[in-house]
Amino acid sequence: MPRKARTESLADTHAAPGGAAAVDRALSLLSAFRLGDGSLTLADLAARTQLYKSTVLRLLASLEHARLIQRLEGGRYALGSEVARLNAVYAASFSLDRVVLPVLRALVAATRESAAYHVVQGNARLCLYRVDSSQPIRDHIRAGDLLPLERGTGGRVLMAFGAQRAGAPTFQDRNLYARIRAQGYFTAAGDRLAGVAGISAPVFKADGRLAAALTLTMPAERFEERHLHKVLESARELSGQV
Repeated sequence: MPRKARTESLADTHAAPGGAAAVDRALSLLSAFRLGDGSLTLADLAARTQLYKSTVLRLLASLEHARLIQRLEGGRYALGSEVARLNAVYAASFSLDRVVLPVLRALVAATRESAAYHVVQGNARLCLYRVDSSQPIRDHIRAGDLLPLERGTGGRVLMAFGAQRAGAPTFQDRNLYARIRAQGYFTAAGDRLAGVAGISAPVFKADGRLAAALTLTMPAERFEERHLHKVLESARELSGQV
């Protein structure tokens, strides 16, 4: 009779509804590799996944057969050549708009306000994607517009989390950027344009670098604090995918 695990593995804790436990556990071994890991020992893999070493060995055999894992001399394990092939296929087929636009549309549907995705371009920020509110009174920014980095909630978030521009920030701005980093978002009214309010949160790449700012804008009189959690959820959904 199989031994009962002392504690649930990470795969069991985050199991896919209706999925296969063995697949969840095998995938958790792949997810155990982090940026900078050249190879891992059996003990490393067992510790990071909270699986028994005997279970890890059985799963590794299947992953090695599929070339998703390779066993190195000395008994260490590294990601296999199939991972590189799949990454190349993904990169060739990747379309940022297929990732970003559905999230923006869902955010607009949930809040009835306008959503945008801003990236750094030189000393400015580019509105790369924009989905407008259906309400007649709204701000009128379009995809492709260049906006200042040092004004507006999207620009402030980009500056706080790593964007660089000519000239040192003022003492007041440095304090503001430190506060934005600490809280993980920024809300303001009239920072770029009188009468317009915004809520912005950072979007990060898989390696932790800043990718963009996700922004919800509305007339200042329609600003609602309850929209903040929707913006944060949307930014988290995009992080690691862009």
